[in-house]
Amino acid sequence: MIRLHVQGGLAAGAPVAPTLDQSRYLTQVMRLKAGDELLVFNGRDGEWRAVVAEVLKKGVVLRAEEQVRPQTHGPDLELIVAVVKKARIETIVEKATELGAARVRLVLTHRTNADRLRLDRLDAIAEEAAEQTGRLDVPLVDDPVKLDALLSGWDASRRLMFCDETGGAPAIKALTAVGQGPWAILIGPEGGFSPEEGERLRALPFATAVSLGPRILRADTAAIAAMGLWQAAVGDWER
Repeated sequence: MIRLHVQGGLAAGAPVAPTLDQSRYLTQVMRLKAGDELLVFNGRDGEWRAVVAEVLKKGVVLRAEEQVRPQTHGPDLELIVAVVKKARIETIVEKATELGAARVRLVLTHRTNADRLRLDRLDAIAEEAAEQTGRLDVPLVDDPVKLDALLSGWDASRRLMFCDETGGAPAIKALTAVGQGPWAILIGPEGGFSPEEGERLRALPFATAVSLGPRILRADTAAIAAMGLWQAAVGDWER
């Protein structure tokens, strides 16, 4: 059944107004008509069975019928990735959503060299991935900030998995030793972190440097691999 992420509140009998693009998708691509059913969620009120109440010239009106799943949230995991080429960032956002990240934070490092990003495009990719994977929420995608500023304002209660191609502990072993709790995974730019950045990261008491194996990985591959390792060690794959 079609799943749609919506903005408005959900309650029995409440009207739901998709965006114009969503309305076009429902009627022109999926060919829904009045009386057809779909699933909707907003990240707050769980998942609801809804029906197409009206098809208008300027959009569609849905009506929420009944809740089919209560609201739940995935693991408290953030993915932090240095800005790289547009296509790779888009892949990272999509796969981070599929793998359960609650937030994607973009950073600028000494070696950042990337295309100009469209945050609205990344938000749309995250939304579509959440709809397809059965998530009941959509991860936040933050505007890029400098790595130094991010680390200066860090909440030390959140552990940081620092993926270091120059060497680190095997990821599964290191993560299992530290255990569950709020985590973030940091992926560097193509070419890696600068020596100064690496030195600062290794000195942080909340950071755990890990290796992703003997091969040098591109940023998108590293992000997927790191999240998979984190999920296997302390994530929600066994739930």
